[in-house]
Amino acid sequence: MTKRQFTTTEIDSSYWRITFSNGDINLMDADTLEQLAELVAAIEQAPDLKVVVFDSANPDYFIAHWDVFADTDRVGAMAPGPTGLHPYIDNFVRLSRVPAVTISAIRGRARGAGSEFALATDIRFAGHKAILGQFEVGVGAVPGGGAMTRLARLVGRARAMEIVLGSEDVPAEVAERIGYVNRTVPDAELDAHVDAFARRIAGFEKHAVAGAKKFIDEATLPDDNSVFAAGLNAFFQSAGRSESVARIAALLERGFQQPDGVERDLGRHVAEYRADATVTEKN
Repeated sequence: MTKRQFTTTEIDSSYWRITFSNGDINLMDADTLEQLAELVAAIEQAPDLKVVVFDSANPDYFIAHWDVFADTDRVGAMAPGPTGLHPYIDNFVRLSRVPAVTISAIRGRARGAGSEFALATDIRFAGHKAILGQFEVGVGAVPGGGAMTRLARLVGRARAMEIVLGSEDVPAEVAERIGYVNRTVPDAELDAHVDAFARRIAGFEKHAVAGAKKFIDEATLPDDNSVFAAGLNAFFQSAGRSESVARIAALLERGFQQPDGVERDLGRHVAEYRADATVTEKN
């Protein structure tokens, strides 16, 4: 039986809290895509729902990133979602446009696919120890979940370049300053802060909440979903290159996808492969 990765707590009909849990560091995989598709459909169809909070069962990892051991054949063979896009992109595009307000309560690390998930939600609140980032370029791949498009709209072109091309970790206080997240609060206060804001929205009229969100979406979200499709195709192509595989292998030897080791400071470690190669060449 497939483990359920998302646990939905219905505070009431207008306010849901959804907690993600998958393995030691909360990796996304093929099961995540299928379960998220079901979840997004449920959010779309809930008549009274006004606000959804996404959080993590793991205080160190909101969603670490995509699982490099995920079944690529299964992922590649997935049928398009309702938008006509691959489920990875379809989920994020539809999540961005659901009539309810979506909030990511980020405690711990959210990199790669985890960052892209958070970017697809409407509002991001982060604990003061949170770390975000798009490390894909550092392992020889192009981010595939719309990070470039969404970040450019949130933080501007130059800072999007810095985040994506630099592949460095972005601490919570920096993420707040540049607009990557809405607000940073002390970890101990994150749940209360998010809950208070969610309850405030839940107390307003559904018609007003959904109507206002729709106009903000129309002004800020990309119109051409082909941008997202092209990015995902670029990810599939670049992630399978021998150079990318070698970089991932080097990280796996150092504890990539394990709770400790390089995962805790991934933004620094992705830049060490070239340094190691240079040392080997000199020797």
